[in-house]
Amino acid sequence: MTENDAEKARPAGDRPDAEQSANWAAQPAPQQPDATGLGGHATPHTGAQQAYPAEQQYNPWSPQAQQTQTQEHQAQGQYTQGHQIPGQQTPFTQPGPSVYAVPQQRQAQKSTSGKLLAGVAAIALVVGGVAGGTVGYLTGDGSGGSAVNALDAPKPAQQTGNLPAGSVESVAQKLSPSVVELQVSGRSGAGEGSGFVLSTDGYVLTNNHVVEVAAGGGQIQAVFQDGKKGTATVVGRDPTTDIAVVKVSGVSGLTPVELGRSDDLRVGQPVVAIGSPFELTGTVTSGIVSALNRPVSAGGNGDQTTVMSAVQTDAAINPGNSGGPLANMAGQVIGINSAIYSPKSAQGQGGESGGNVGIGFAIPIDQARRTADDIINTGQATQTFIGARVQTAPTGGAQLGEITPGSPAEKAGLKSGDVVTKLDDRSIPNADALVAEIRTRAPNDKVKFTLSGGKVIEVTLGGQPVTPN
Repeated sequence: MTENDAEKARPAGDRPDAEQSANWAAQPAPQQPDATGLGGHATPHTGAQQAYPAEQQYNPWSPQAQQTQTQEHQAQGQYTQGHQIPGQQTPFTQPGPSVYAVPQQRQAQKSTSGKLLAGVAAIALVVGGVAGGTVGYLTGDGSGGSAVNALDAPKPAQQTGNLPAGSVESVAQKLSPSVVELQVSGRSGAGEGSGFVLSTDGYVLTNNHVVEVAAGGGQIQAVFQDGKKGTATVVGRDPTTDIAVVKVSGVSGLTPVELGRSDDLRVGQPVVAIGSPFELTGTVTSGIVSALNRPVSAGGNGDQTTVMSAVQTDAAINPGNSGGPLANMAGQVIGINSAIYSPKSAQGQGGESGGNVGIGFAIPIDQARRTADDIINTGQATQTFIGARVQTAPTGGAQLGEITPGSPAEKAGLKSGDVVTKLDDRSIPNADALVAEIRTRAPNDKVKFTLSGGKVIEVTLGGQPVTPN
């Protein structure tokens, strides 16, 4: 089955290698020397003067005064015309007391994700220098009076009191102590992602693709907001839903999150994401629910067996955010950040951008909590299924193929060639949509399939244990 290009997603969890790293920071142009402290350059005075006898009253309109002024201007012009100010590559050709130089732009240079903060700091320094010089110039009153300086003003009162309810700040304060950075290594590589605390005794929920590299005898270290560290082991994982549970040992006093619900989410409602993008632990971003029930490959590999019905958000999600919480404004977790849409490089070289473009996907918490509960109680996840192959029909909908004998599909009377257009009240435009909708349900749920001819068939969904890869 060919995945819809508009729906392509990639995992937002593992740390990218050198080939996946994006060009994050452009080095700023070097600053020119500032001889005035105001963002410009000083032009020295000539010192030319004309003395008048003490008994003679000076008249600025007299021929002698006019000649004196002309001599002064010429003297100053001779000094400034063609004078090269230190640090400049070309001389200034116009006289004047202040000259503002525009820094040369420099082409962006490649850098690793680890240089992101350095690049940002450098850019901020350039902006701060220009802005500071401009403000200093504008605030001089020019009338000879005393200047007003913000540095002389006392500090404002320290913030006190409770945080505003429903603010991003309050959500961050509530959730951050429960968010964990997971540093993972194994025989096939290493990486890092996020997770969040489910219980005081150390159960942590995350993505399968975050921890699968350590499933065969690797190592997982959990790092908490307060700096505490502990060793984690995989309790169980489900590649088909991209969910895993690990348990951290050697730590105490953990704070579990509060789980919300995802079946009543609304498009446009605000949400907050917390995680460790590019190893920047405890990063908080905010946005809205951009769309619901978006069929996306949970592992980001385009495999139909891992398709989920995702919550789409524009809250910034990047590699390293995987497994972290997506929360509503009450601080309740409503999803697990899992994948991002990653378009092809703008340069047309076929590479992926590897960073946030405002389209991220989270596993609905209703589905995740059911899988996590199975893993904690039995050590194994249970997958919902109907027992039929499916492909997208040429005219739209999901066309059933081979039906497994004794499966829920056969028991309900479904046949090969049937085209499903609705599941309950949800429209089914293609095969991925049907697979995703079935996955959001629990085993033994009863659902109604509407076929292309209008016939409605009730199906009791089945469940089967998932064997991790």
